[in-house]
Amino acid sequence: MQKLLKQLFMKNHKNTIFYLVVTGGFSALIYWILGMGKGLEAHKNFLRPVTENGHWNDFVDSMSLNLHHPLAILLAQIVTIILVARFFGWVFRKIGQPSVIGEIIAGIVLGPSLLGFYFPEFSLALFPKDSLPNLQFLSQIGLILFMFVIGMELDLKVLKNRAKDAIVISHASIVIPFALGIGLAYFVYFRFAPEGIAFLPFALFMGIAMSITAFPVLARIVQERGIHKTKLGAVVITCAAADDITAWCILAAVIAIVKAGTFVSSLYIIGMAMAYVIVMLFVVKPFLKKIGELYGTKDNLNKPVVAIFFLTLIISSYTTEIIGIHALFGAFMTGVIMPDITKFRNLFIEKVEDVSVILLLPLFFVFTGLRTQIGLLNDPYLWKVTGFIILVAVVGKFLGSALAAKFVGQNWRDSLTIGALMNTRGLMELIVLNIGFELGVLTAEVFTMMVIMALVTTFMTGPSLNLINYIFKTKDVNLLDEMPDDNVDKYKILISFGNNEKGKSLLRLANSLVKKQKETSAITAMHLSLSDEVHPYNLEEYEKDRFLPLLDESKVLKQEITTLFQATVDIETNIAEIANNGEYDLLLIGLGKSIFEGTLLGKVLGFTTRIINPDRLIDKFTGKEGLFENSPFDERTRQIISKTKMPLGILVDKELLQVNHVFIPIFIAEDAFLMDYAQKLIYNNNSFVTILDVNGHVNTNFVLKSAFSSLEQKYPKNISLVIDKIIKKEFLAKQDLMIISIESWKALVDSRSIWLSRVPSVLIMKH
Repeated sequence: MQKLLKQLFMKNHKNTIFYLVVTGGFSALIYWILGMGKGLEAHKNFLRPVTENGHWNDFVDSMSLNLHHPLAILLAQIVTIILVARFFGWVFRKIGQPSVIGEIIAGIVLGPSLLGFYFPEFSLALFPKDSLPNLQFLSQIGLILFMFVIGMELDLKVLKNRAKDAIVISHASIVIPFALGIGLAYFVYFRFAPEGIAFLPFALFMGIAMSITAFPVLARIVQERGIHKTKLGAVVITCAAADDITAWCILAAVIAIVKAGTFVSSLYIIGMAMAYVIVMLFVVKPFLKKIGELYGTKDNLNKPVVAIFFLTLIISSYTTEIIGIHALFGAFMTGVIMPDITKFRNLFIEKVEDVSVILLLPLFFVFTGLRTQIGLLNDPYLWKVTGFIILVAVVGKFLGSALAAKFVGQNWRDSLTIGALMNTRGLMELIVLNIGFELGVLTAEVFTMMVIMALVTTFMTGPSLNLINYIFKTKDVNLLDEMPDDNVDKYKILISFGNNEKGKSLLRLANSLVKKQKETSAITAMHLSLSDEVHPYNLEEYEKDRFLPLLDESKVLKQEITTLFQATVDIETNIAEIANNGEYDLLLIGLGKSIFEGTLLGKVLGFTTRIINPDRLIDKFTGKEGLFENSPFDERTRQIISKTKMPLGILVDKELLQVNHVFIPIFIAEDAFLMDYAQKLIYNNNSFVTILDVNGHVNTNFVLKSAFSSLEQKYPKNISLVIDKIIKKEFLAKQDLMIISIESWKALVDSRSIWLSRVPSVLIMKH
């Protein structure tokens, strides 16, 4: 028996015994070897660490040394830059401006113009001079990845379809400001050109800086304005694509001329660049296309295939840097020749853009900000020159594009719109200016003036478009305007969804309200996305993926729906505007993705906290005092509630599959409007509705009593009245949906009623 117990003990504890023996034994061995090693120090000129300052001071000195290590400084810079850039990007998005403007402003704020001016010691500690090369190299890697994405986002098919008009407008929008920029260089060369720089390179850089257009910013503005599917949107996107390709080719030639010194000697570089382009188009592109055809049908691309494309990007960038036309041109060219397969381009855009845009591009903005010294413009004359530069830039690009568009047959409204959009410069201008600054062609003064010009011309795009629309009293044509006229007299429901599952629940709910009245009703499904999360290249594919599950569900329900998609900088405001302007009778939305999503921290960081799942929000009410401050809704939902002018339904979805059993608690007399929805559900969906009279209003209020009596007479088998404040869990388990007014919902949440944890899906109604 004792032997058996010993065997059982060894079996149960053998791992523990082995662990103790091995770790204990080898720890003792390590201690013995270290002790023996002490004796070897006598034969060496060994200096023992001095601790005259004390152990704490030694620790502090060690920490100080760690804080000043180049890697620690770089990581602190990255954290600071990302937080500040995201904050300013969010602020400018909220005022209707592209986030890139806020990120550029963030760079200037962290530079000598603000932080360095008011807090020089802190600025020097955060951005010591010897740390700037590390920041510059990282930002250059970010630019290479970004230009790769820009090349991929250019859809060259649109150039083939609309090349004639687009090339005329695009090239006019380049040559006119280019000529004006060279003319401007003639007047400012003597005063502002760096020592030792000839007029030719200075003039060429002033010309190209005036003629560049920011394709990514323009494309996102077109999406946000909802004109990407219109003829005007197609024309301006095509113009911008042609402009981008042409401008970067001209920039490559300008860089070659500057580096070579003279135009004749630059012909060798230009010749090598042309040979490079030929190899990329006729050798590398077919090779990449072949790989795309072989692996394009697979669900997941393996790492060696992905490595081939990234290796091509690096080699291409390296080649153009060695030739002398800058690595960015090689990255852009690689993006352009990527296989014309949506899957491939989407994959690489997703892989590359998050790293480049969120992590590395803000480093470039701040590095630009460190070079931008607004304090240098300390004379009224310098500000006059800055104003003149802005005037020349606007006249050349805005009017040049508008006149060319008018010449090819556009009306004045569309021509001016094209001009305003083509005048957008944004990030692309900063890239050109930094190249010129690095080559020594631009002084710090001129660089600062041109950065201000880039900010002003980008900032004015939105207000210019608003002014043009106001003058011509027209709106951009979008899907909303193209809805059939026969919808005017119909009962119109708009459902706005963020994810597919919630969208399907909203569609089932909407269908149950109009199932038998399809001839006199219409349902529109709307999905809005942030413009900086949607890429111009895969816009149609993105829209198709978002609506496909809903379209499949509509076939199952035999319910015809109209789809509406738009990119925007402010989802909440746009939901309300579209609902109000579309004269809808009911707006249905789901509760926001997260109760923290609308907070300042969530907006700045750009992610959704998932500590609490809103789809199970009701289960979290009990014991969560103060969680929602003064409202049971997240900030996004609160904004929509305050801005909408029609009836609004907020669905707290708990996998709503059917609407057969519904109960409606009546807390106040004003809840009488809910009886209308009870009637719709009974008539259209044959639902069984239980009216829960909490405070006895159904029998005492004339409106409520009349409405209930009318429904009871028409549909005696579909409606019942319960006068009880205590709801049993057996009753709740049979229900599919609770419909409640927003005022009663707030009161119910404040009361923390125990049965809230067991309710089914909830439709919260605003009258």
